[in-house]
Amino acid sequence: MISCFYKLYYLFKPMLPRRVQISLRRLVARWKQSRYRHSWPIDESAANPPKNWRGWPGDKKFALILTHDVELAGGQEKCLPLMELEKRYGFRSSFNFVPERYPVSKEVQQILRSNNFEIGVHGLYHDGKLYQSEKIFRQRAEKINRYLADWQAAGFRSPSMHHNLAWLHHLNIKYDLSTFDTDPFEPQSDGVATIFPFRVQNGLPEKNYVELPYTLVQDYTHFIMLKKTDIKIWQEKLDWIVAKGGMALLNTHPDYMNFNGNQFKPDEYTAAYYEEFLKYVHTKYKDQYWNVIPKVLAAFWQSRF
Repeated sequence: MISCFYKLYYLFKPMLPRRVQISLRRLVARWKQSRYRHSWPIDESAANPPKNWRGWPGDKKFALILTHDVELAGGQEKCLPLMELEKRYGFRSSFNFVPERYPVSKEVQQILRSNNFEIGVHGLYHDGKLYQSEKIFRQRAEKINRYLADWQAAGFRSPSMHHNLAWLHHLNIKYDLSTFDTDPFEPQSDGVATIFPFRVQNGLPEKNYVELPYTLVQDYTHFIMLKKTDIKIWQEKLDWIVAKGGMALLNTHPDYMNFNGNQFKPDEYTAAYYEEFLKYVHTKYKDQYWNVIPKVLAAFWQSRF
């Protein structure tokens, strides 16, 4: 369920200046950080592996999945610089675009695909109304399915991490990315309490899909809401996931990354933080991680379980 605060927030959001939106969310974030300090960023109960778990391919210690939600046209303009940054360290990731919020560039998508990155669908309008009723969801699902087919996309992520896993069977997807192990800062903050993927079934095998919860704090929460100026939370959570042999799944937003080092907007942070994280993984855990795009991990999970 979405909290009363967020219902009011989404109602009045279009009328609020961006700085006011951020200030309100920062107030709530500081309160939640104190209240949930015993279950965030690490929830010890989330470490239990699935039954009959035999480990990751190649005897890797952990899986590393990098994902990006492209909120607006400005974020789309940063996708290729972000792609080049990840390629520099040998990583691959997925980019999720909002079909009808801004003109989505087929050229950008093609360049990403040609470099072995993945394309996914991120809602439809990003207006906070996708889950208002199952009727609305099913109506929009028809359009979303057309974009999934047109973009050759296997995966979906809901805007603002709203979710109803039963309704997602209306989508023609192989995996979903709309949940998390623990994250009290999200509008719908019911975590799934696992750092492993899991299958979602409804009796129709062709509609089964794999849920891939994110397990590292989102960049917007980390750098904009909580105003952190280092990557300590990312490092500590990653180290814990590695020790437990789980899946480290990170969601970042090119919209909020600043690649030029100046003229920072209120909702931007330096891309150097993300590069520092990539360096940390690449150096400390060299040859120990299984970094694949989400559809590869989903296919592995379906075949294994």
